[in-house]
Amino acid sequence: MLLESLEPHPSPTPKLEQYTITGEDAARFLWLIKDWLEGSVVVDLGCGTGRLTVGAALLGAALAIGVDVDATALNVAKLNASRAGVGDRTSWLRAFIPHLSVKGDIVVQNPPFGVQRRGADKAFIQCALRTAPLSFSLHKRSLRSREFIKGLVKSLGGVAEVVTTLRLRIPHVFSFHEERFRLVEVDVFLFKRGSASPMNAGHEGTTLRAGAQP
Repeated sequence: MLLESLEPHPSPTPKLEQYTITGEDAARFLWLIKDWLEGSVVVDLGCGTGRLTVGAALLGAALAIGVDVDATALNVAKLNASRAGVGDRTSWLRAFIPHLSVKGDIVVQNPPFGVQRRGADKAFIQCALRTAPLSFSLHKRSLRSREFIKGLVKSLGGVAEVVTTLRLRIPHVFSFHEERFRLVEVDVFLFKRGSASPMNAGHEGTTLRAGAQP
């Protein structure tokens, strides 16, 4: 409920695929990975107005860093963090993802699906692997996309696994949208640098089951 009360982007653009994730969907995603967030430095790539960043801080992240190229989104995100009472545990960085150089313990991201710009999510995957040893990333579900992402991560020296599938509620945002909202199936990927299976990476006793539906 708190995440849903946060302000969305006042003037989103289709080119950047600026769909504000609903508070409910953000909470479901973050609750799934909450054991990894607690006490960690979390980096939210393409944070938009900060729902995932703020949510990570609310679930115990030592510091949650939101990164976005859009100054307007970051201004709203900073206001949202203050409203949620986590202004002291969040930080905001304006940066172009391909050029980003920052380190954290965990990456969380809801990158562009590549609908408006084919391959737009590739830079986010590359950046995630540079930024943290573990990353949780949302991608539109398709068998072709799964194979591409797994292959890309492998080529970068890491491993990727789908740990569950969620349905995101995409609201009517742009004039070309014909429905009030649409449900989109997304894969929750776990990326890990190195060759070990990410499913058992850290946090003994905590398990994410591939294909599980919370």
